[in-house]
Amino acid sequence: MTEPRPDGGHVRINNIRQHYLHYAGPKGAVVIVPGIVSPAALWCHIAEALAQDGHNTWILDVRGRGLSEQGPHLDYGLDACAHDLEAFLAAMNLDKPTVVGHSMGARIGARLAARSDRIGHLVMLDPPASAPGTRPYPIGSERTRAMVEAARRGEGDAYLQQPAIAPWPEPLRRQRAQWMASCDPRVIDAAYRDFHEQDIYQDLAATACCATLVVAMASGVINSGEVVRFQESQPNLVVLRAEGAAHQLQAENTDLCLSILRQVLQQGVQETT
Repeated sequence: MTEPRPDGGHVRINNIRQHYLHYAGPKGAVVIVPGIVSPAALWCHIAEALAQDGHNTWILDVRGRGLSEQGPHLDYGLDACAHDLEAFLAAMNLDKPTVVGHSMGARIGARLAARSDRIGHLVMLDPPASAPGTRPYPIGSERTRAMVEAARRGEGDAYLQQPAIAPWPEPLRRQRAQWMASCDPRVIDAAYRDFHEQDIYQDLAATACCATLVVAMASGVINSGEVVRFQESQPNLVVLRAEGAAHQLQAENTDLCLSILRQVLQQGVQETT
């Protein structure tokens, strides 16, 4: 079987230039929404593998990242990003796709799922569990900002090789250093503000579609009490625990990430204990 090759492009939606990558397949659509400073290019290895399985796979550059529009004139808040996702699904005629959101992308998917019936299945990969009145998101904004600033200076690869930074496989690390330079630093403040001011539990409670929460057990992003709160917010939620997985499981634990996504996409998911 030949390896799927991406196409992609730009589409004018929600009054912005939205960039996407697309790996065609005959099965139902999967739309990947990455995290704070992860442009679409950093998810190509995941999309390619899913397309090899036959899934019609799309990756978004969230506004302010990659090749999508950015600048001081844009609203980088959660609602604007959710409206972008809704407009993209409509523009591509994607009928109830599986939306796989990682970290911030999971919160974008949850906000849309709470307000629209366009999503068929929401898969949330290690979303920030912070909300008003809860503990702060444990990964500090200063660290994220420092990575982006180093990348924008052309020093990203050296910065990412520091002992304090979790190692990525070399090809993905180099891509990370390259593509993080495309991120507007203003997106960081907006995302972290919404992590603490917006309530993902309310969004999940209002979600009518199937929903799966994947907890990266080695990341510390979601603790046991927060898992319970997620389950209380949405009694039909399926919870999968990715043992030993880091927050950036798509890069640091790729095989496990793909195994979980394949399990979910085969609709044979059983809640783990």
